[in-house]
Amino acid sequence: MAVERTLSIIKPDAVEKNKTGAILALLEENGFVLRALRRTHLSRREAEGFYAVHKERPFFGELVEFMTRSPVVIAVLERDDAVAKYRAVMGATDPAKADAGTIRKLYGTNVGENAVHGSDSADNARIEIGYFFAASDVAPVA
Repeated sequence: MAVERTLSIIKPDAVEKNKTGAILALLEENGFVLRALRRTHLSRREAEGFYAVHKERPFFGELVEFMTRSPVVIAVLERDDAVAKYRAVMGATDPAKADAGTIRKLYGTNVGENAVHGSDSADNARIEIGYFFAASDVAPVA
């Protein structure tokens, strides 16, 4: 398998509960290397731009409100098969349906407040990483 990168966002609900460190530790325990990391409070414009793919969906406004209510922690993760491995570690979108030990089972509340975001493909990971980080902000591949 090839070394890949993926984007992770620890969402406002998990940051508010002070679970950032626990989530980052869980990621490192699962073999992810943090190549970039930053804590920020997304502006409405940033959130709307990032989630533009969902603009026509009924939950778009609620999603933007949620993602801008308090800080998030954004990371670039790297490891073999990073996209698929991170999606497995995140767990199902609905924490009630997520496997035991996954981030969403441990720290999510519901479908809307499910602790983390992760890229759904390697192509989207490149786009999402570029949305939040300049190339010079991301550590080079070792």
